[in-house]
Amino acid sequence: MPSRVEDKETAGRALEAAGFYRSLGVGRLINAADTITEYGGPRLPDEVRTAMADAAGHQVDVGQLMRAAGARIAELTGNPAALVVNGAAAGLAVAVTASIAGRERPIAISLEQAQAARREVVVLCCQRNPYDAAIVAGGGVVRQVGYSDSTPIDEVREAISPTTAAVVWFAGTRFEQYSPSLETIAGIAHDAGLPVIVDAAAQLPPVSNLWTYHRRGADLVIFSGGKGLKGPQSSGLILGEVGWVAACARNSYPWHSVGRTMKTSKENIAGLLAAVERAVGLDWADHERRWAEDLAEVETRLVGLPVRTRTVPTGRLGQTCPRLEVSWDPSTGLLATELAGDLAGGDPSVRVATGELGELGVHINPYSLQPGEAAHVGRALADFVARRTRRTS
Repeated sequence: MPSRVEDKETAGRALEAAGFYRSLGVGRLINAADTITEYGGPRLPDEVRTAMADAAGHQVDVGQLMRAAGARIAELTGNPAALVVNGAAAGLAVAVTASIAGRERPIAISLEQAQAARREVVVLCCQRNPYDAAIVAGGGVVRQVGYSDSTPIDEVREAISPTTAAVVWFAGTRFEQYSPSLETIAGIAHDAGLPVIVDAAAQLPPVSNLWTYHRRGADLVIFSGGKGLKGPQSSGLILGEVGWVAACARNSYPWHSVGRTMKTSKENIAGLLAAVERAVGLDWADHERRWAEDLAEVETRLVGLPVRTRTVPTGRLGQTCPRLEVSWDPSTGLLATELAGDLAGGDPSVRVATGELGELGVHINPYSLQPGEAAHVGRALADFVARRTRRTS
């Protein structure tokens, strides 16, 4: 595992790299919110950067590289097959296209044929979200089932018809709150001869999620490469059954189908493979200790201020990474949006998570913090609270 000396060296390199951004007038950002796309993906671990740099120095047959990397990732994750794609949204689009085309077709059906073919994709009302757009990008038509706070099983069965191509199920505690279990959905879909596509883009850690969704009944499982895996941001992963992954591959880069517009690169393929190798071999217990230390550092800075703190054991979608909840009474006059805006406007810009507690609190996620950043986050929080509560007292 990396030593604290190595941690400091990594942090130093990150600060040096910020010079490039400053030359463009772009400031440095500390991500204490979550693995969010808008924050530019992770700071790439050394293993990932080395693999990408090595791949960049050579040309290669991309199809051959895809097959070899997929076979290696499948072996590492205990899945029958794997495919690297250009992000989780691209993975969802390609998986939908493959479902419409079917496992036996050599390439995707044309758009004209798709208009008359089975192309409905069942999505639960309680799981609707902006990533539905990827279903449409893949040629699918969303068939909404159930209600925002419940999903009758009979309605799921009745929604399946000869025009249905697949069922999409979104993983994560928010999406699963009013949903039947994956096992139940898979049973219904498989009885009708349909594949189940699981969007698990942000569902790491735990690393075991890389194989458990398939074992629970999913035919295709999609992960983001640039979130919990800490791989290249413009990379994603499709895991699952051999036949369905092969169908995805036929409709993905470098072939001329929907996925051709979602081109990845040899560097991304190499980087994502390195990220998966790192994740399955990581000492996660050591990371858990570091997360706890970072949250304790932030909490210490807030002692004596009119806020409450508690450690929440999971991420906002149920990931096994703790967060620090910082909340307050309305009488303090503090507003979460004002706090977040103030911290975001600093140098470096600090991003914290809002929304779950309305205007009465924020969350601090340590997953993306680098050595020394927790102290800065704590100071920025404490400074804001002290200034605003003095002003209103």
